[in-house]
Amino acid sequence: MANEQIAKGAIEPGCAKVDPILVADNVTRQFGGLKAVDVAHLEIPRGKITALIGPNGAGKTTLFNLLTGFDKPNTGTWSFEGKQLAGVAPHKVARWGMVRTFQLTKALSLLTVIDNMRLGAQDNPGESFFKSLVRPLWAAKEQEITERADALLKRFKLDAKREDYAAALSGGQRKLLEMARALMSTPKLVMLDEPMAGVNPALTQSLLDHIKGLKDTGTTVLFVEHDMHMVRHISDWVIVMAEGRIVAEGPADVVMKDPAVIDAYLGAHANEDLGTVSIGTVKESK
Repeated sequence: MANEQIAKGAIEPGCAKVDPILVADNVTRQFGGLKAVDVAHLEIPRGKITALIGPNGAGKTTLFNLLTGFDKPNTGTWSFEGKQLAGVAPHKVARWGMVRTFQLTKALSLLTVIDNMRLGAQDNPGESFFKSLVRPLWAAKEQEITERADALLKRFKLDAKREDYAAALSGGQRKLLEMARALMSTPKLVMLDEPMAGVNPALTQSLLDHIKGLKDTGTTVLFVEHDMHMVRHISDWVIVMAEGRIVAEGPADVVMKDPAVIDAYLGAHANEDLGTVSIGTVKESK
């Protein structure tokens, strides 16, 4: 889709979007003397795949933690579909349709794959203590949840692992399980923290296809990634962080040619094509 249909006006850090699903203002997080996040304004376009990139220590995961309620900022407000999220607990954030995965997968190892999936569903009456004592009150919903879980496992090619313990899955399969489980709540925004980290190359294309498939269903995707080939291949929009701040954003091809991005992330590698560099491994210029 044309860039002017994503950005309202000039493409610059913190620029307004035509239809933002998430808006953040003056979000800061300080650890001692280090300001890990210092985001003046950020908007995530609805229905698009947005990549959040930057070197290690740029503040990407910390920003994810703040927006999803897993950490508390020193200052700032942010809203999802007009609902203020500052101070809202993570489970409520997820209930409103904004879910995330983690850099280190959070699959419950001693539960089976299908049970992990069932836990991702919402509004299950069987989770109420008193209702759980009366099977007719939750059996139909449990069956509905199981059917949805089985459909997702088939889509992610994990149906053969249905009764296996999550601990028996490979790293890539756990990434697939975590993504599939996140979809059990039918989210509007999915935030993926380094979805390709530690994934066997044989599963990389499968994960890429699933991320693109989320957009096809109308789901907004925001992901952190160091592999610029992946960023260029699937993202509609790229946001660049350095030392906690948003320093550039725009379409991938534009961002990769931005002098500020080249100076901040490549340093001595400035003559190289940014698309050939895994920027998480490049030290920032001082």
